[in-house]
Amino acid sequence: MTNLDASKKQPSSGNTASRAPLTQLAGPLALTAGVLMVVVEIVIFPIVDRDDHVGTSTDSVYRVSGVVYFVAFCLLLLAAVAAYSWQAHKAGRFGVVGLFGALVGTMFLGGDLWFETFYVTYLADTAPEVLDADPAGLIVIGAVSSYILFAIGWALFGLASFRAGVFPRAICIAIVIGGLVGFQSLLPPFGIVLGLAMIWLGIWMIRTPGAAEVVS
Repeated sequence: MTNLDASKKQPSSGNTASRAPLTQLAGPLALTAGVLMVVVEIVIFPIVDRDDHVGTSTDSVYRVSGVVYFVAFCLLLLAAVAAYSWQAHKAGRFGVVGLFGALVGTMFLGGDLWFETFYVTYLADTAPEVLDADPAGLIVIGAVSSYILFAIGWALFGLASFRAGVFPRAICIAIVIGGLVGFQSLLPPFGIVLGLAMIWLGIWMIRTPGAAEVVS
């Protein structure tokens, strides 16, 4: 009877968050998202021409890179949730605000990225004159809001992580800086800083003892 009671209590010992499957994926997700972000930004840096939107959008390397970058943003969303599971027990309400901010900001900018990757490239082939027109109205509001929400969201996530004290403070500061610099993450090289911060976070989580711990 005593052994039975002890076995029932065993799963609750220690930090259960560190044993969750989602938490075990946090490191690989953050690392992969960061690597893809950095690689794409480096690849498209010599390609992107702000004065030649049509020429940039018709470049095949740019188009492939856009798809890869969109995948990176999807992984970034998952990485934010998985990383939050590491610190949920200490993050408090501010941690929830930081997570929501990062998710909303990434979704907004990810939507902008989807538009640039799939629809703008379509317009470049079928109606290139549209891309030469000055954007106005809801397009401008949507674009600017996505930049702002992404920057604020990841800065809040970094600050919440710093406050929780689970991740190294240097990494948290790097995430804050990466978020703020990432105001223009869709234009190289502004997304590299956040990408490097996610790589750093991913490597740290993978190397941290107990990261792969599972409930027996």
